[in-house]
Amino acid sequence: MATYYIGLMSGTSLDAIDVALCQRTGNNSRFTQVSGLAVELPAQLRTQLLTICNDKQVTLQTLGEVDHQFALACAQAITTLLKNENIDSHEVCAIGSHGQTIFHSPDSEYAFTQQIGDGSLIAAKTQIPCVSDFRRMDMAYGGQGAPLVPAFHQALFAKEGTKRVILNIGGIANISILNGMDSALGYDTGPGNMLMDAWINLHYQKSFDMNAEFALTGNINNVLLTTLLSDPYFTLSAPKSTGREKFNLAWLQDQLIGSQLSIGDIQRTLLEFSAVTICDQIKQHSNNGEVYVCGGGALNPLLMQRITALLPSHKVQTTNALAIDPMYVEAVAFAWLAEQRLLQKTISLKAVTGADRDAILGCIYLP
Repeated sequence: MATYYIGLMSGTSLDAIDVALCQRTGNNSRFTQVSGLAVELPAQLRTQLLTICNDKQVTLQTLGEVDHQFALACAQAITTLLKNENIDSHEVCAIGSHGQTIFHSPDSEYAFTQQIGDGSLIAAKTQIPCVSDFRRMDMAYGGQGAPLVPAFHQALFAKEGTKRVILNIGGIANISILNGMDSALGYDTGPGNMLMDAWINLHYQKSFDMNAEFALTGNINNVLLTTLLSDPYFTLSAPKSTGREKFNLAWLQDQLIGSQLSIGDIQRTLLEFSAVTICDQIKQHSNNGEVYVCGGGALNPLLMQRITALLPSHKVQTTNALAIDPMYVEAVAFAWLAEQRLLQKTISLKAVTGADRDAILGCIYLP
């Protein structure tokens, strides 16, 4: 009898496909992570995705081929995980695949979001039902289509009488505000790792700043920090969401016109920029309480240090304290969303995304 769910996540950092194996267990029927696997994107595929996301111009043939290639990479990652865990595909109820976002435009006249990674191909290659395209039904009802994870955070992490913030720091950072068992609030705060990743890649061809070693060579420049913080996004009221189409290397280079700063000072200032924008938003909702960090930013010691310093009245720790590996929280979320779709459960997100109503999210592709 099928008991497992698999979640797939590849975020704005474009560093890897995260695969989480999950299961409902125990007398309280808890949704838990059994294991996880991070599969690095093939270099050529990552380059193609970055070109599509950054240049925003692509032939239809290239787009279709990359959609196919990304789905194959997802299917292979799942096959590897199942082999590692000695689990047969028939033991898995469903895959929840976020897909790779290549453009997110929730505020245009004809709002849309586009994720690639053909769900039918994933289902065919794995012989497991695949749920994908989670965002567009929310947008059909007038929502931002993002972030989706606050509903999952509420379901798994909320605690009666306790104020909690779940902070995900991927390429973009987002927060979920959990006030006891009340409905969650959440939105994108702005850049997480994205600008830091882009800057180190430009100068050292590295995909990220391991242990903040590059940032530690520089100093914060307050003039640049003030310039970065002046972007109108940070004064917008929620609901709001953003992505690579807004905060990217070209945006950063526009802010640096005429600057004589060292590349290390810029990297250190970018880290501070992420920390300040995150913490400013958290403090708007909570003067104290618990903050649980997940995503790649949870592994950046300097970023964690700065967030802790900027939130002196909060207890800051990673989601390890909540029994989920911080690197797999979003992948687990999409496994949970797949389960909810199979059960035809409505996802409570209108307070997060601004949609007219809550909706059942995702399309099911059967093998």
